[in-house]
Amino acid sequence: MDLYTFSLFLGAAGLLIMALQGIGGGHGDHGGGHHSNDAGDAAHVGHAGHGHSGHHSQSHGHSHDSAIGRFLWGFVSPRVWFSVLLGMGLAGHVTRPFFGGGAMLFVAALGLGLLLEGVLMRPLWNLAFKFASKPALMLESCVEDEATAVTAFDRNGQGIISVDLDGQNVQLLATLRADDRALGAAVRAGDRVRIADVDASRNRCTVSVL
Repeated sequence: MDLYTFSLFLGAAGLLIMALQGIGGGHGDHGGGHHSNDAGDAAHVGHAGHGHSGHHSQSHGHSHDSAIGRFLWGFVSPRVWFSVLLGMGLAGHVTRPFFGGGAMLFVAALGLGLLLEGVLMRPLWNLAFKFASKPALMLESCVEDEATAVTAFDRNGQGIISVDLDGQNVQLLATLRADDRALGAAVRAGDRVRIADVDASRNRCTVSVL
């Protein structure tokens, strides 16, 4: 197995594993921007006391340094490395008839791999995770929140409630707490209840009356 075949399989396998695990893309890229911004803020504070002309030249240098910093921080993400390897492997096989082999083929393949990462893979990855569904465990953040009964609770103290989760109305099967049921509490459609516990895996919760 040559270098470009190995790069192709390694990059594809890495991206597939990261996609299945729901990690990678956005974290590394976002983290890179965060660190470069922190560095930029520190540099800006350090230059605050200089004169206007000196500040202008230093600001130009600072912008140049920030651009380099953002570029280098981008490679902190494993997703970037896997994307470059995938692009390098593809480009190596495609451009081999033109460059034959050796250093010229490696440079061309690496350059095309970097281009593929920046122009295609990064936007596609960010778009995919932007619209990815939120994990069910996010429902656990609703504990102690108020919710609205969508239906009247039956004689077993069960009914459907609706809770606002990140701007979306999520419906859960709710069970009234045992102590509330013992007191004869009734929940009608439209009543407000408080979520006491959440079973995210079953999309169920326990509630208490307000």
